[in-house]
Amino acid sequence: MIVDSVLTNAKAYLKGELVECSLAVEEGKILKIGREPQMPNADEKTNLHGMLLLPGLIDAHVHLRDEEKAYKETFYTGTAAAAAGGFTTVLDMPNNTPLTASAEALKSRMQLAQRRAVVNVGFYATYPENTEEIKAIAAEGSIGFKLFMAEQVGELNLDDDEAFKAALKETAAQHLPLAAHAEDKALLKKATDELKLAKRDDLNAFLKAHDPKVELKAIQHLLRLNAEAKAQLHFCHVSTKEGLSAIAEARKEGGNVTCEVTPHHLLLTRADYKQLGNRAVTMPPLRDKEHVDALWKGIGEGTVDTVGSDHAPHTLEEKDARSIWEVKVGVPGLETTLPLLLTMVHKNRLQLPRLIEMLAEKPAQIFRLPNKGRLAEGTAADLVVVDFKQRFKVDASKFQSKAKFSPFNGWEVQGKAVKTYVNGCLVMDDGQIVAKPGVGAVLRRA
Repeated sequence: MIVDSVLTNAKAYLKGELVECSLAVEEGKILKIGREPQMPNADEKTNLHGMLLLPGLIDAHVHLRDEEKAYKETFYTGTAAAAAGGFTTVLDMPNNTPLTASAEALKSRMQLAQRRAVVNVGFYATYPENTEEIKAIAAEGSIGFKLFMAEQVGELNLDDDEAFKAALKETAAQHLPLAAHAEDKALLKKATDELKLAKRDDLNAFLKAHDPKVELKAIQHLLRLNAEAKAQLHFCHVSTKEGLSAIAEARKEGGNVTCEVTPHHLLLTRADYKQLGNRAVTMPPLRDKEHVDALWKGIGEGTVDTVGSDHAPHTLEEKDARSIWEVKVGVPGLETTLPLLLTMVHKNRLQLPRLIEMLAEKPAQIFRLPNKGRLAEGTAADLVVVDFKQRFKVDASKFQSKAKFSPFNGWEVQGKAVKTYVNGCLVMDDGQIVAKPGVGAVLRRA
């Protein structure tokens, strides 16, 4: 038998440990893992020279833009950024133009991505006004729903608790997860309106409006509303000590609740705004050190399930707006997440198995992505080869993403993705995208 390819001399992460081995790929799947003499003949053979071979990473929180926001990012540039960062699967958020709030809008995005993506892409939808349409969105293949609690995004009335609960019940009935941006809309609007009335449009005003209690109240509110529906909840970019504690308590009480943190909330604090300014403005914002320490503690204790980049590309003009209320929130993160976290492994703040759990295994489990997130015979050949020793400086000007800025620009990091394979196809090689648009698969819920 002659297979498509064989990777030899790898140090692969298998069942919780690093093992020296070779790996054979056939028709997009891992056919065999073992010693080199056990490998079949192959059309292509690649010696990895002892580098790390990890399961392809999964980022469950990205904004790929495209359509009417293609000036910020396209499915091609966004997935190229993913491949450059070692991600073989990304899940796209629905706050686009047009909104992904119907089966028709979802189908349109899927069709466009199929022609342009170089990694696998799954899609969230936001809630339609009529909960009956949730079934149609689920049938079209949405990977889950996304709830933006900070502002009105989509057609579900956030101020109508009964409509809210009905949406949660239907989400549970469709066996889909709900990812939530938890900031309380009423508290946030009240504070923002008062600050605007006082002619405040500076960074400190934004931070005051997005006080930690805004996150906590939203988390508590959603947990209460979901008490009867029992939908699967996944809290995005948790940033506060109190918010994480509320999630941990809900889990102790038997709730089907998971959560995510971002690299910028782990590695930056409110004090960094002095140097970074508007370009580091995100929702929720960077927090004080006590909150950052709590997030790291949550990683150590297992309360934190996943790390998501919250990749949010914008133009520099949008980030440099004069008024803080006009600044577009978010930072690009697909190309920095892995090297930043590998650097934390080198600094003994994070263990490699935990990194792989949060960036591959847990996202695959939470979002029901079968045959992804692990290296095993019969699973998808989504692979990332990592040079664990390579040192380099983050240079945002060289990003594959259209967003050429980063709060980590100039940081020295150690550990880099040097090859990314998607369904057995080499997509990224030494920083260059070597596959054509369309090689990535569009994922539909299992």
